[in-house]
Amino acid sequence: MAIKSSFLLLGIDGGATKVSGWEVLADEETLSFSMGTHNAQKSYAEIAGFLPHFKPVDVSLQLRQREAQAIELTGDEKQQGAVYVEASAVVIEELVKRTGKNSIIVGLGMPGLKTADERGIEVVANGPRILDYADSLEKRLALKNIWFETPIKRIGSDADYCGIGENYSTEGLFRDVDNAYYLGGGTGVADALKLKGKLLPFDQIKSWMAKSWEMKSEDGRSLERFASAGGIQALYAEIAGKDVAELNAGQIYPLQIAEFAANGEKAAQEAFKLIVNNLGLLIYERITTIYSGWQNLFGFLNPNRPALSGDHPFRGILLERIIIGQRLGELLDSPAGKSVLEKPLITRLQSLIKNSPVLDARAKDHYQNIERILVTSKLREAPALGAGIDAYLSYKKMTR
Repeated sequence: MAIKSSFLLLGIDGGATKVSGWEVLADEETLSFSMGTHNAQKSYAEIAGFLPHFKPVDVSLQLRQREAQAIELTGDEKQQGAVYVEASAVVIEELVKRTGKNSIIVGLGMPGLKTADERGIEVVANGPRILDYADSLEKRLALKNIWFETPIKRIGSDADYCGIGENYSTEGLFRDVDNAYYLGGGTGVADALKLKGKLLPFDQIKSWMAKSWEMKSEDGRSLERFASAGGIQALYAEIAGKDVAELNAGQIYPLQIAEFAANGEKAAQEAFKLIVNNLGLLIYERITTIYSGWQNLFGFLNPNRPALSGDHPFRGILLERIIIGQRLGELLDSPAGKSVLEKPLITRLQSLIKNSPVLDARAKDHYQNIERILVTSKLREAPALGAGIDAYLSYKKMTR
């Protein structure tokens, strides 16, 4: 039966530009979840103290400091980090106000590598490191008489939360299959995987499969540049000789860039040619790595990343679904996106699969109708939903 209690279950999705929060409802009998009617958003730029020209510390330096256990936050990171925490607090305050419940259970998803206790962020590509995120948020809300039914257990991976959302939502595309891969493109990129009926967090399979953002194309760009909405916009800006701020001011985002490409604009067409080539190779890499083991199709942004193993316990598995989600999914579904992205992407995948030296006849036969396997998710808010689900399941496990 649906949750009927004095506490409010919330899923919070913290991205690079804003925080989104949703009320999450649960059906205990079917262990399925859905979004409630209440949601709120807050852009970091709306918070006092926001640094519009903030530049993240170079990721390679972040990784070195993490490995040496000698993280040194800059002054700008501390200020911008406080802004990020405040944005989450404002979103939660708004949801508490709307529902009239000031006792909460919160699931929180953020990109980046987490601290040892999973309540802070140690490495992040598009924002400040915030080592005491959960502590600061809980203390800030206590000042407003908002209490946690149970402390925030972890700041989860927004990618893992996409998988959880797809697996437990009544509309989720992981729910009725045993083997599927999810690629979500929002401000950043999210990978999720379900094999043999179980969700496999990428941090648990890092010995044989890499996250998309870790890998780089032949020209040295992170694959995030070709699979995320933020990356696509930045790629087009680079090719067109424009600033991303200029594109934002003109409300030019991936959907608009796809329309430019469909109408013949050279810079947009060049951008989508790169997107199709690299996105196709990324999806092909997922297919072949799962079926045959890592084939060294990409290099890594971190030159010190341990080499991937070519062996793993899931070799021989064929994916029932390849799910494209979030704004990347919306782009594929758009009229212009179907023309400049979906159709050429399918053609690219068909060619890679047909000519693959590592896929046998069984695999090639399975993937010959790749257009039926490649589907788009309708769960735009999968990360927030997954965050709430994770918090609820942790709470139930603790109170049994």
